[in-house]
Amino acid sequence: MGKATVPDEGSMPIPGTIHLVDLEGTMTAKHAKGARRDIVLVPAPSSDPDDPLNWSPARKALSTACMCVYTLMVGIASAAIYSVLVPISDSTGLTLADLNAGTGYMFLAFGWGCLFWQPLALQYGKRPVYLISILATLGIQVWAPSTTSNGQWIANKVLQGFFGAPIESLCEISVTDIYFQHERGAYIALYALLLAGSNFVAPVFAGFIADGQGWKWVLYWCAIFCAIGFVFLFFFMEETNYNRAPIVGLASEPQASSLPASVAGDDEKRTPASADVEAVEPLSENTVRPKTYLDKLKLWQEADIRKPNQLGGFITRPLKFLTFPVIAYAGFSYGSNLCWFNVLNGTASLILGGEPYNFPAWAVGLSYLCPLVGVAIGSVYTGWIGDRIVLNMARRNNGVLEAEHRLWLFLPSLLLIPFGLILWGVGAAHAIQWFGEIFAMGIIAITNTIGLQLSVSYCIDSYKDLSGEAMVTVILVRNTMSFAVGYGLTPWVTDMGLQNAFILAAFVGMAQCATFLILVKYGKELRRKSAPRYAKYVEKVASSGMLH
Repeated sequence: MGKATVPDEGSMPIPGTIHLVDLEGTMTAKHAKGARRDIVLVPAPSSDPDDPLNWSPARKALSTACMCVYTLMVGIASAAIYSVLVPISDSTGLTLADLNAGTGYMFLAFGWGCLFWQPLALQYGKRPVYLISILATLGIQVWAPSTTSNGQWIANKVLQGFFGAPIESLCEISVTDIYFQHERGAYIALYALLLAGSNFVAPVFAGFIADGQGWKWVLYWCAIFCAIGFVFLFFFMEETNYNRAPIVGLASEPQASSLPASVAGDDEKRTPASADVEAVEPLSENTVRPKTYLDKLKLWQEADIRKPNQLGGFITRPLKFLTFPVIAYAGFSYGSNLCWFNVLNGTASLILGGEPYNFPAWAVGLSYLCPLVGVAIGSVYTGWIGDRIVLNMARRNNGVLEAEHRLWLFLPSLLLIPFGLILWGVGAAHAIQWFGEIFAMGIIAITNTIGLQLSVSYCIDSYKDLSGEAMVTVILVRNTMSFAVGYGLTPWVTDMGLQNAFILAAFVGMAQCATFLILVKYGKELRRKSAPRYAKYVEKVASSGMLH
């Protein structure tokens, strides 16, 4: 791969602004097929059949299924203990404060562990990182029932967070490896569904397992699930790392994806692998042969091993990216929306298990089915529906997609966040009918999913060429905020009371959500000003063959 060229500042393209729709049919870039033939494929696929963008629909579906299995298994293992904390406390002698502190450290490690695993995945491959992560989580779940002291519990949770960290920032990049710009929203929404959904579904079955087999079997079953997931990933997950030309903005995209017009009519000689990619010129005789199944099973691919070592840059750049306003905002937005999920989890037993509802533990766990429905609704809205809304906005903008277009999908959250929080907290203070509380859980889950998907997509859409490292920055901000809120939640609700605490939370949540309007107005200018630094980092990464 040749060295990326950084244009003069005066003509520098804006990262996150791309020509996505060819309204007049005059661009020579590669296009999608069928009813979407006017959509420009971003990034441009190569002619290599093993380029993940060129994979067949079945091959892409299998890769996506592997990502889903990993997310579900590791996600369930991280959340299953929420509904069995009291039995764990009674059996081990650890206080609820000790147990909650351990889970707080776990989520902090989920964030900061990305600084270790993400560079390894980008340098040496995502497949080995996924396998090590789920295998280590398996072992940690087997160890957890044997912990008897606070030190052992905290160590167990910190290690679980550290080894489970790829679930936070690597899955999103796996999506961008195999899907085009106009497809990503739906599959990142699928990831959001599984990530948030696993956190809501785990307490449901954990309560029944604890009643039937004891709390230790909640953790043993998590280990069994991880074992099943490891076997599935080992035999079916293949590497998605692939070095390709950079996409630094609107000006460079047509040239980066140019396709000679003479190719357009020779269908017999061009057999595309992917159903979404127009056929391209046949590979030359010197092209590397397609991978065999045994090649796909290798832990490390030869191309990844031969790359120059860039781990130092991968570790330090996510910290430097905190100075990019758009990336910092994405982390703040993600973290702020996750805070309300933490508020819900932290008060569910207090509200539903206390007067006047007096739900038993299994009923509190069963109430999480409503948030699961909310997560599904939020995923459909931000994914499949959101992709169509954003695509229509690009068509109305002369075919040009701005990263901020997707932020308009936050509009429903402006009302849903305060509505859900007031119904949950103030409703409980006034002892409303129990269904109102369950309904509020579903509303909060919808807003949590919207915040997750849109924040992640905004970061990736804005700085695609460095999204692997930028996502680490987003997760660091998000999990640090989550850790801080978790520590202050109990005294906040206790000292202010449910009504005052949640009225305050409602208006804080609405104000936080409204910040997307600032980015809608000024986001493009912020991206324009960041273009020189962004291009410098892209050049540095591309010159070493590490661009994904």
